[in-house]
Amino acid sequence: MNQFTPHSASLGEAWGSDVVAQTIRALGYRYISLVPGASFRGLHDSLVNHLGNSDPKMIICLHEEHAVSIADGFSRVADEPMAVALHSNVGLMHATMTIFNAWCDRRPMLIIGATGPLDAHKRRPWIDWIHTSQDQASIIRPYIKWDNLPISAEAAVEAVLRGDQIARTAPYGPVYICLDAEMQESALDREVKVPAVDRFRPGAAPEASQADVRTTCDALRAARLPVLMFGRGARGQAEWDARVRLAEATGAVVLTTTHNASVFPTEHEAHILPPVGEKPNEEESRLIAEADLIVSFDWHDLAGFLSARLGSSQTQTPTAAKVVHCSLDRYVSNGWSMDHQSLPAVDLPVLSQPDRFVSLLLAEFADQEPLPKRYPANTPHWTLAPVSAPPTSFNAQVMAYTIAEFAKHNPITFARLSFGWPQRACRFRSPLDFLGKDGGGAVGTGPGHTIGAALALRDSGRITVGVIGDGDYLMGVNALWTAANMRIPMLMVVANNRSYYNDEVHQERMARQRGRPVENKWIGQRLSDPAVDLVAMAKAQGFTGEGPVESAEALREAFERGLSIVRAGGCHVIDAWIEPGY
Repeated sequence: MNQFTPHSASLGEAWGSDVVAQTIRALGYRYISLVPGASFRGLHDSLVNHLGNSDPKMIICLHEEHAVSIADGFSRVADEPMAVALHSNVGLMHATMTIFNAWCDRRPMLIIGATGPLDAHKRRPWIDWIHTSQDQASIIRPYIKWDNLPISAEAAVEAVLRGDQIARTAPYGPVYICLDAEMQESALDREVKVPAVDRFRPGAAPEASQADVRTTCDALRAARLPVLMFGRGARGQAEWDARVRLAEATGAVVLTTTHNASVFPTEHEAHILPPVGEKPNEEESRLIAEADLIVSFDWHDLAGFLSARLGSSQTQTPTAAKVVHCSLDRYVSNGWSMDHQSLPAVDLPVLSQPDRFVSLLLAEFADQEPLPKRYPANTPHWTLAPVSAPPTSFNAQVMAYTIAEFAKHNPITFARLSFGWPQRACRFRSPLDFLGKDGGGAVGTGPGHTIGAALALRDSGRITVGVIGDGDYLMGVNALWTAANMRIPMLMVVANNRSYYNDEVHQERMARQRGRPVENKWIGQRLSDPAVDLVAMAKAQGFTGEGPVESAEALREAFERGLSIVRAGGCHVIDAWIEPGY
């Protein structure tokens, strides 16, 4: 380990970047992930020599994308933002994809950027000029909540306070504060205060009116078949328990989705179907067709889900069921990003934080007898039963069911699940069992998300497991070094079909549509000549690893060994060679 030399007890001269660092600490940030760069060398020094590399502690990354995705993964568990530092315009350009992903995930994040001296007279030849941009935040403004370019230490304090406030205000999202290099590196000739931050905290999230609460409760009492659709929700156990109590009080059916983190016990009798995927299957379509009341708690694509059954948009052929939709998402919709999804037809729009709405509804049912269960007739509760497969078969489903068996007996948090993970392998018993997909549909985020989640769960007694595809792994593999460097225990299983197989499916569709050879779908997709040595890449980052494993039995044995390594504080990768196909 490298030796850290603390600064002297005497504070001595103060610098612009010192008060920025002090403000970040005062706001309670535990970590700041970064790839170092000269544009924020002043802040870097302040974090190390003024704050002692503690609160926040630096998390060194090998790529700016990973710095952001680790912060994203951390907030998925902690429900609080992490800080990120990005070097100038070039570091920001590297990070744009994962910033967009965090935006789509609605994850809070304080991103500190930097630029060369705004005063052109102060710029070093060449390098400061190419690392200085006019309106640097314009690169990402369509998918952040707010940005600022403070040019004094006092303004920087205010910017960090305001940015934190906005990031933590629902609906959550990343903010970007770009620091002038000269401001950071200027000695202060005056006192610059960091005020008591409690007076700059975000306010309580908006909540539903009593009229909306009563209208929804009346509808739940009167409905023949009410369905509660739980989408985005907090990680807290109290919020989890409240959702369960609401389902039990109302006798309603519950749906959840694999798009978002686990928000309801999938084995509960009200959760009659497994978590839904990207679009309704036949069972889910029948349920929605029969329902006469749908109450959505920030379902991420309500109109898309309902319209998939109808084969038309909600504006043209809306569902006949009465719909209550609780969400604050419209507050961050803009004209650039279409992540707001299609427009749902809603009878009662409720502008409230969804878990707060659950609490208000629950209060209306307090001290009352639970309503009768109104589940569809002849609908047995789903069970986690492995698909039948030949003994020699080892595909995505067999892999999933093999891993899911371990989750029955171990406190596992699935930071991510790979393409092809079957809905019936989703047994979630706590709010930390599964943390959701990558909201932006990106590739390369899985390693970072898993590391960030594992960081937040360190010393919790839970085992963080990321199950990701080989393409996701290969684009993000050097994020693993950060986990090894920080001694963050985690297990990663790579569902390795040696292909960008999702795109093989698309090419097959194109070939069939155009009457062309389906046999050519693999060209430009396969990663098998030569096969990439995924375990060697993990070992190069400081992990241990095993593979390829090519059967369910071999995976069971490898997974057990991997769990032992992680329980002992290690970082481990398993390369699972599955057959192509979902």
